[in-house]
Amino acid sequence: MALDGVPRRVGVVGYGRLGQSLVSHLLTQGPELGLELVFVWNRDPGRMAGSVPPALQLQNLAALRERHPDLVVEVAHPKIIQESGAKILRYSNLLVGSPSALADQATEQQLREASHRWHHAVFVARGALWGTEDITRLDAAGGLQSLRVTMATHPDGFRLEGRLAAVPSTGPRTVLYEGPVRGLCPLAPRNSNTMAAAALAAPSLGFDHVVGVLVADLSLTDMHVVEVELSGPPGPSGRSFAVHTHRENPAEPGAVTGSATVTAFWHSLLGCCQLPSRPGIHLC
Repeated sequence: MALDGVPRRVGVVGYGRLGQSLVSHLLTQGPELGLELVFVWNRDPGRMAGSVPPALQLQNLAALRERHPDLVVEVAHPKIIQESGAKILRYSNLLVGSPSALADQATEQQLREASHRWHHAVFVARGALWGTEDITRLDAAGGLQSLRVTMATHPDGFRLEGRLAAVPSTGPRTVLYEGPVRGLCPLAPRNSNTMAAAALAAPSLGFDHVVGVLVADLSLTDMHVVEVELSGPPGPSGRSFAVHTHRENPAEPGAVTGSATVTAFWHSLLGCCQLPSRPGIHLC
């Protein structure tokens, strides 16, 4: 797994469902893959008791440099990236699991500057976004005119803030938000990561022109549904290239993260460990 045969030292920030899965994978499969778990940090340290070996528990995130990580994996909350992302990049590459944090322009700029200053990479996990590479290639070729990402699930699966927290469900299916992804991310920071990944995959549109739609659907008690719709400019015939994908991701009732997304994140971690440390922001 390691490019130079030396084990990659990995730290995990966040110990919710996704963090627990990654820690388990790293402890059981990491050694044979050339990956060494060197710390786990959680906002509530008590959550790690009994499941994370005491020697791996990091009590103070500012002390992560003492563990000499090659990669720090954030699976906590966008606020961690906004508050500590640039500091982490001084000592390590960073895999961002909460890309909605980058909807804040100051945060994105700070990460880019720190990445270039310290020569560490910012990797962003694609999560539930299907067709990431195709979107990026089409955008780079100038063939992407519009991109719309719809995420629907049961209302219990949302963690909403601000004005969205007060929006009532008016029927079996309620559109809570439809508009630029940049406006959605602060209101649904834990439910907009797929849209944020799409905005990063299509920089010509970005957070201001990729459209995010959040839907509360009472029938979706055990799944998250993500639809991606994109189109290109009209050709000589007047018709446009178009793609529409529909992804059903099984999820525990009330869960923020679907089952397939957990698996996809583990593979993002493995993928970025095979990549060189290049300054900048890279989807993986």
